[in-house]
Amino acid sequence: MSRRMLPKQFLPLVSERSMLQDTILRLSGLATAAPILVSNNEHRFLVAEQLREIGVKPGAQILEPVGRNTAPAVAAAALAAVALDAEAILLVLAADHLIRDVYRFHDAIRAAARLAAAGKLVTFGIAPDHPATGYGYIERGEPVAGHDGAFAVARFVEKPDRANAEAFLASGRFSWNSGMFVFRARRVLDELGRHAPAILAAASASWENATRDLDFHRLDADAFAACPSDSIDYAVMEKTADAAVIPVDIGWSDVGSWSTLWDVSAKDEHGNSVRGDVHLAGTEGSFVRAESRMVSVIGGKDLVVVETDDAVLVTTRDAVQGVKDIVGHLDRAHRSEAVHHKRVYRPWGWYESVSDGDRYQVKRIMVKPGAALSLQMHHHRAEHWVVVSGTAKVTRGEDVMLVSENESTYIPLGTKHRLENPGKVALYLVEVQSGSYLGEDDIVRFEDVYRRG
Repeated sequence: MSRRMLPKQFLPLVSERSMLQDTILRLSGLATAAPILVSNNEHRFLVAEQLREIGVKPGAQILEPVGRNTAPAVAAAALAAVALDAEAILLVLAADHLIRDVYRFHDAIRAAARLAAAGKLVTFGIAPDHPATGYGYIERGEPVAGHDGAFAVARFVEKPDRANAEAFLASGRFSWNSGMFVFRARRVLDELGRHAPAILAAASASWENATRDLDFHRLDADAFAACPSDSIDYAVMEKTADAAVIPVDIGWSDVGSWSTLWDVSAKDEHGNSVRGDVHLAGTEGSFVRAESRMVSVIGGKDLVVVETDDAVLVTTRDAVQGVKDIVGHLDRAHRSEAVHHKRVYRPWGWYESVSDGDRYQVKRIMVKPGAALSLQMHHHRAEHWVVVSGTAKVTRGEDVMLVSENESTYIPLGTKHRLENPGKVALYLVEVQSGSYLGEDDIVRFEDVYRRG
């Protein structure tokens, strides 16, 4: 399900909305400013579209040219926040967590904000319910005076072995490290300057030399690429003298595997969690998800079965970590399944492959109302467009025409062309490509409202 161009943050794994959308919407009811989003440059239009779908306008959308872990990302967000409000307090959230008890989470955020206003750098410690070896741990120290339920951080502990995890659980002094934080933006920048000056210097240079691109803040590529890669945990939280932890029991999960998703999902009387067109018989304790066709499982026990339009996974719940090995194999083999689904999202809509063969390819295309593809040309292919529903505005050389439902047009090889949707409903069409080379890199762009190269 999670691909390089469509990672799990953008997928509807635990609700009908994406995990990113749920992350933002669960803050409803808190007095917060518009969110600051930090994402990879490649995902900028996905982020923007998913925010638009839920009616949220970001305070800033910051684009990283490369990934450098969470400390540089937090630094960039803090710099953006200070530019908006010198006294800003940051609530730092990953976009792929599940939190089921939102009311308790809100209470914890308010308590953390009070601590942050007093100069503390706060993290949330998750109440452990089993000796997990896949999480880092936080040991709490003395209570913070004047702040009930908050403790100084005694130490952070790396992912432990089973024996240590069991000892941590038995002691009652340890929480799982949630990776969520609250602190004043200026305060975390000061601590970065004290404990990780190279990160602060590079992040500051990348922010100061950032360029505005549409609604995006594009960090300077050279400065950010030179930034050391480190987590905010290592760079600041483990070194500061003012780290505090608020232990919470909020139904938290980082949804790190299919077995974890089975844990947190609703189940039938046989312990099965299903989504999509699924038929089960004699099956127990299984997670079955069908995306594009009917899936049947007969006599299965403790299985994970996930079907998409281009891949099927079948494993046992206790072997799901092997998915990482499969992804590694796909990467080494340069398989497209590691990068994207058959449906590929673009800022103007999406396209999906229907059929392909020697010297031809058929695609289904959706263009959003008011959206337009770039004015472009291909060296190696011609295209036939058949409008299925909606109305297309087509530029073909010097001609501009409207093409309606059940009508078609032909774009000869080497001809400048553009496809637009001038209407108020989505435009759907079938594209038939023919030629000696049909790769997506055979595009020469002359004009593009989305400023792609």
